[in-house]
Amino acid sequence: MQPKGYSDFKTIQFMIILSVVCAVILSILAALLAEPKELAKDLDRSKQMMMAAKIFSPEGNFIIRESEGKITPAIFDNGILTPSTEIKTASNKEILEIYNKRLIPSLTNDKGEIKSFQDIGMDETKYLSEYKKLGYYRAPWKLFYEILPNVENPEKEKPIGYVIPVNGFGLWDAIYGYIAIEPDANTIIGISWYDQKETPGLGANITEEPWQNLFPGKKIFLESPNGSTDFISAPIGITVVKGKVAEVYGASPKAKSAVDGMAGATLTGNGVTDAYKQVLSAYRPLLLKLQNKKQNVK
Repeated sequence: MQPKGYSDFKTIQFMIILSVVCAVILSILAALLAEPKELAKDLDRSKQMMMAAKIFSPEGNFIIRESEGKITPAIFDNGILTPSTEIKTASNKEILEIYNKRLIPSLTNDKGEIKSFQDIGMDETKYLSEYKKLGYYRAPWKLFYEILPNVENPEKEKPIGYVIPVNGFGLWDAIYGYIAIEPDANTIIGISWYDQKETPGLGANITEEPWQNLFPGKKIFLESPNGSTDFISAPIGITVVKGKVAEVYGASPKAKSAVDGMAGATLTGNGVTDAYKQVLSAYRPLLLKLQNKKQNVK
C-alpha cells in the first residue's frame, strides 16, 4: 500500500498537467480562430457599409436605390446588380466582390485634399489597425469611401456618394458605424451602426432598421431660417432629439437635421448626436471640397 501523501502528490501532479494541457489547447484554438474571427468582422463591416450606402439590405439581399429614392431588390449578375422581383440572399463571395468593386477607400486631410493610400505611400492594413478603435477622424489622413455606380467598369465613373466611418460613445461603451452621403456632401443616403454594447430593446435600437430608416434625406449641415446654408460656418451633424422631431422642432429648419429619439435611451441618443457632430466636423474640409466640385460640374 502506497503512503497517503504519495497519493495526494500524484493527484495534484495530474491536476497540474491537465490544467497545462487544457491551457495549451485553448491557446492553440484561440490562435487558429483569431484570423477567421477577424475575417468575419471584416465581412460584417463590409455589409454594414453597403447597408448605409443602400447597396445591401439588413435581410441579406442586394438592393438598388433608384433616382427617386425607391429601393428595389436586386441580384448579383456577372459583377453588377440587376433589379429582380426575386429576393435572393447574397453569398459572401458576391458581397465581397461588390464591396471591393464599388466602395473605394480614400484619404483626406485638414485641407480637404483627396488621396489614395498609394498616393501617400501608406500601408492600408497598418493604418486601419492603428486607427480602428481611436477613430479615423482623429488621424492626420482621415478615411472615407467613394461609392461607385452600378456599372460594369465603375472605376471610370464619378462617385455617386461617400461613406464616412463614425465612432463615439453610447451609454455603456464605444459605438461604431457609418454614414453615407449624397454627392452634394449634405444629404444622407443612409446610416448603420455595426458595433455597440447598448441596452437591448433600448439603446441597442440604433442597429435596427426602423430607426435607421429615419435618416435618409436628412441634411448634415444646419439650414438657416431663410432657407440658405452657409456650409463654411453652419453647425454640422444630426441631432437625436428627446421625443419626436415634429413635436420638438415642428417645421423649423432644425427638423431637417434631426431624427426621433428612442424611448428610454436618451443617453445613447446623446452619444450618437455627439459622434456625428465630432466626426463630421473633422471632415468639413472634405465636404466643402466635394460641394465645390459638384457646383463646378453644374
